[in-house]
Amino acid sequence: MPCPRPRRATIVAARGRRSMIAKLRGLVEAVGEDWVVIDVNGVGYQAFCPSRVLRRLPMVGESTTLFIETHVREDHIHLFGFLEAAERAWFRLLSTVPGVGSKVALALLSVLSAEALGQAIVAGDKAALTRAAGVGPKLAQRIAAELKDRAVALGALESAAPRLALADGPAPAAEASGGSRGVGEDALSALVNLGYGRAEALVAVARSQAALGPEAPLSAVLQAALRELGRS
Repeated sequence: MPCPRPRRATIVAARGRRSMIAKLRGLVEAVGEDWVVIDVNGVGYQAFCPSRVLRRLPMVGESTTLFIETHVREDHIHLFGFLEAAERAWFRLLSTVPGVGSKVALALLSVLSAEALGQAIVAGDKAALTRAAGVGPKLAQRIAAELKDRAVALGALESAAPRLALADGPAPAAEASGGSRGVGEDALSALVNLGYGRAEALVAVARSQAALGPEAPLSAVLQAALRELGRS
């Protein structure tokens, strides 16, 4: 896949093992049944998206930004695009469940918002999960059983930092809770529970606390760490 050198930071390439491309910013060039093409300085990148994402995209020719998950296989490279970091986080979590491939993960995120998906998993709501194409009662039960604890952790992150913003602005202010060490440990634990590697989560938390200062509350550290992980 070609990788241009834009004059502005329109492509964020990940340095770690999770993604080759972490984020795309460009113009909507075309939209298909389950994909969108984003024009980044004359290069078109096709990203597969949940239908909920496609419905919320701006008109063709207008600018948008997508959080990207990259899957590299022997015969192809696929990009999956999301408008919110929480949607991408859920896509990653769903993909860890046996029997849930990218197609099923997209189907789940097409019929349920990130928040509703988390609620369904925590509640063991198989009826909600089986609304997605390719998800039967047995697979729904497996998803709920394997992801319940992670769903609780992700729900805590979403409560601390509602609808993680695409813009790379400063984290919102909040009341301080505990010392820097305790906040860092809590943030690290939450990120590991979401499936991030301990080493990469530790680096993200350390960078976030260094940037925000020792009095930064957990909500701000978590939001900044997730942004950092989106770049790494």
